[in-house]
Amino acid sequence: MLFEQALMHLQSYFGYESFRRGQEETIRHILDGDNTACIMPTGGGKSLCYQIPALLLEGTTLVISPLISLMKDQVDALNAVGIPATYINSALTQTEVQERLEEVSLGAYKLLYVAPERLESPFFLEQLQSLPIPLVAVDEAHCISQWGHDFRPSYLRISQLIQQLSTNPIVVGLTATATPQVREDICQALNINEAHTVMTGFERKNLSFSVIKGQDRLAYIDSYVQKNEREAGIIYAATRQEVDQLHARLEKLGLRVSKYHAGMSAQSRDREQNRFLQDDVTVMVATSAFGMGIDKSNIRYVIHYQLPKNMESYYQEAGRAGRDGLPSECMVLYSPQDIRVQRYLIEQTTFNAAKQVQDLEKLQSMVNYCHTEGCLQAFVLHYFGEIDAPPCGRCSNCTDDRAEVDVTVETQKVLSCMIRMGERFGKMMIAQVLTGSKNKKVMDFHFDQLSTYGVMSNQSVKEVSDFIEFLISEQYILVGQGSFPTLSVAAKGKAVLLGEEHVMRKEQIATKQLVQDDELFNHLRIVRKEIAEFENVPPFVIFSDDTLRDMCAKLPVTIEQFATVKGVGQQKQERYGEQFIQAIDEFCMKNPNRKRQVIEIESAKKAKSKSTSKEGSHAVSYQLMKEGLTIQEVATERELSIQTIENHLFRCAEEGMEIDWSAFMTDEQQEKIIEAVKLVGNEKLKPIKEQLPSDITYFMIKIVLFLEGSQKV
Repeated sequence: MLFEQALMHLQSYFGYESFRRGQEETIRHILDGDNTACIMPTGGGKSLCYQIPALLLEGTTLVISPLISLMKDQVDALNAVGIPATYINSALTQTEVQERLEEVSLGAYKLLYVAPERLESPFFLEQLQSLPIPLVAVDEAHCISQWGHDFRPSYLRISQLIQQLSTNPIVVGLTATATPQVREDICQALNINEAHTVMTGFERKNLSFSVIKGQDRLAYIDSYVQKNEREAGIIYAATRQEVDQLHARLEKLGLRVSKYHAGMSAQSRDREQNRFLQDDVTVMVATSAFGMGIDKSNIRYVIHYQLPKNMESYYQEAGRAGRDGLPSECMVLYSPQDIRVQRYLIEQTTFNAAKQVQDLEKLQSMVNYCHTEGCLQAFVLHYFGEIDAPPCGRCSNCTDDRAEVDVTVETQKVLSCMIRMGERFGKMMIAQVLTGSKNKKVMDFHFDQLSTYGVMSNQSVKEVSDFIEFLISEQYILVGQGSFPTLSVAAKGKAVLLGEEHVMRKEQIATKQLVQDDELFNHLRIVRKEIAEFENVPPFVIFSDDTLRDMCAKLPVTIEQFATVKGVGQQKQERYGEQFIQAIDEFCMKNPNRKRQVIEIESAKKAKSKSTSKEGSHAVSYQLMKEGLTIQEVATERELSIQTIENHLFRCAEEGMEIDWSAFMTDEQQEKIIEAVKLVGNEKLKPIKEQLPSDITYFMIKIVLFLEGSQKV
């Protein structure tokens, strides 16, 4: 069957045992000929949902992708695993475009990536009509909706293109960020039955979200980036000027940093982006112009120096962290002044009145996110339509155990000083008066004669300034409009002055080191970098950080053992196996304790799972289930997918081991499946499933077919 071939391709090309959640269902829809919408979070593996079917369908799959950088990364990654793919974009000459189209017509490529703007060319459309195109994959499909955050008019031409193709291709629309309204627009524009929408949920379980308020943002960034200088990260700022300033500041600290914004030349942007992709630098400081479609998998953190303009942009930008599945952090460094900056940008760039109202409402949702005391991840999921999202247990709100200190008296000192100064000055001047500064301006205004002059002289101007920032974030102080905003006491602040309200402040959030140093991992990163430079591709195209860490855990000494490393397919096993095995061997010769640690860990794992060296993986799963664990519990225990454990059971049954299949379904459910098989046949699982109630799973159907001897599973 086609799906079994799909699983074989997943293992041989990409080095994974089983599909992730949502991938199997999407691929089944496509192979059954259904137009499909795939809504899956960044890093969830959307690309495989069309790349695997492309290998199985006759002809060349057309992938509509919004950015040149995304196309190049995807094509490099596919070619690296032995899948022929190419792209056509504005970086090519007309002659090169024609050559590639001719090669596609001769069957040289399984995937062709193009930008949506290319569909505006009548010549190009005419060329496509003669090509064998079985599947059209629309990446970043939210761009098709005028309610989406990245609406691109050229996306509206996709449906016209599909109608003109003689092959009547299957269509799949894929995106990571789509509200219910946007999902409806995608289905309507691409002629997708909403029943064929696959949604895995928007939660990214390897990401932890934080909102940092009332702290010195520059000091926080300095400390955080220095502690994690070996890890890749993106810092987003709202304006070009702030990008330039942050870049210069981090460069002075001796950090390897790049910058990216629309004010730079195209050549400079390309150079800086490539430095980041190639791991020549670890930090990218950028405006929102950077990153859409960037496929760099080892980004460990994303910091928003200012408030993002809407939740869609934020979740997409934050989602660039941890695409390899390893733990990563996403932070917003919030200040109320950011609201004014974003309002100004919206007013300057949005001229349609209704759209401006919509954008301001979206901005308010982002402000609400920064002020919520509930789970941050749950807030995001609720925004995208997941109403009953539980607390994540990872974000800064869920894990906040900082002690609270009563700062009511300090607050009264600040507010009293502001009133005595006439509520006409900014943060720095107020802090100088409170700390007893002899600054000329302070003296010229005779503020040294105020009763509040120097009442906080035991603190520095910076510390008092940070405290004022905290009072602003908690809405005790209002920030005025204009280039030099003045501060005034809010109604909430007046209640504090009257003794009607107490102010509690949590301890400052300390920065932390994301990943503990591992010398072998760092050594393998160097090996990966050298290979990438030789092959002129980004290092993550060679192997992800997740794969390198699995090498560190397994320490393979033979090519056969190397093939068991997560993310190592046949092509990469043959191309890179010897180099990495040699690097690991040399390291362990110099560090014999490392080898001993791995042996001890592996021994403990084997003892825990009660496996022996003679047992296969399926036998270990069988033994755990005999001890009373459920399929879900075995999958969690062994860090495998549920589908893999189910397949283990079928293999055990084929080898004669006793399985109590009645534990997985009732007699009534079994009868219903048998009737459905009689009605539609046993060639495909999906038609059977469509005849049955929703409580009957694909696993139940496979069991019945297995018992009936109709199908090998």
